[in-house]
Amino acid sequence: MANGIVVIDKPVDWTSHDVVARCRRLFHEKRVGHAGTLDPMATGVLPVFVGRATRAVEFAAEAGKEYIAGLKLGVITDTQDTTGNLLEQRPVNVGRAELEAALAPFRGDILQVPPMYSALKVKGQKLYELARKGVEVERKPRPVTIHTLEVLEQTGPDEYRLRVACSKGTYVRTLCHDIGQALGCGGCMSALRRTKAAGFDLSTAVTLEQVAEAAERGEEQSLLLPVDAYFSTYPALTVDERREKSARNGAAFPQEGEDGTYRVYGPQGQFLLLGELRGGRMTTIKSFFEV
Repeated sequence: MANGIVVIDKPVDWTSHDVVARCRRLFHEKRVGHAGTLDPMATGVLPVFVGRATRAVEFAAEAGKEYIAGLKLGVITDTQDTTGNLLEQRPVNVGRAELEAALAPFRGDILQVPPMYSALKVKGQKLYELARKGVEVERKPRPVTIHTLEVLEQTGPDEYRLRVACSKGTYVRTLCHDIGQALGCGGCMSALRRTKAAGFDLSTAVTLEQVAEAAERGEEQSLLLPVDAYFSTYPALTVDERREKSARNGAAFPQEGEDGTYRVYGPQGQFLLLGELRGGRMTTIKSFFEV
């Protein structure tokens, strides 16, 4: 039975749901989920959780992300990227120096108004469904954090590559749009590649073609990272059979050690759970053993 994490280098024009559906077939496992949706035009790191490992998705979704984004100045679209309908085209009278200076207010803790073309809901309706009907509604600004924002290179007269490290919930295309507005010429996102997500980067990523080739050889599970690797920053603790039985029954059990969060293993080395030790008692945060 397939259990673990595979980091997919998502191809362009695929939805994140497309990738999950493909992985379900390749790993012969219905329980498949992903951390951090990527739009179809985006490529790069998409962590996919298979089998019992899907229980870790909620932890991975909270992590920060890093991107390489294309910024095209002088163009404003309804989707805030080059896949959308052109709303306005303006002359660009700024260069790299002006762009560099304009980035400063966007670093750190900022407020960002989500785009209409997004899956966020207002009164039960997804914003993109309203946008497709030509309806625009007021969106409340949301706090996000931009940890890193820098110009990597100029790729054309009005085009640049940016590196963005940001918190969960940040829309990079909105960032590109807002930078364009700050410069007075408008702008949109022309490309997006995610280089880091949920603690994983491109060095651990594989393509769907590689997964398919491994599946043809019956070796697809060799590409799965163990789910406990995701929690490697927490100390490991091995318990005896009596405590393992308590853990499998969902009960707290006595345990010596310093208060904190632990990876808990059974006597045979099986990863049982992520646990919280407080006052000499271990309670389960999330279990990962098969039931």
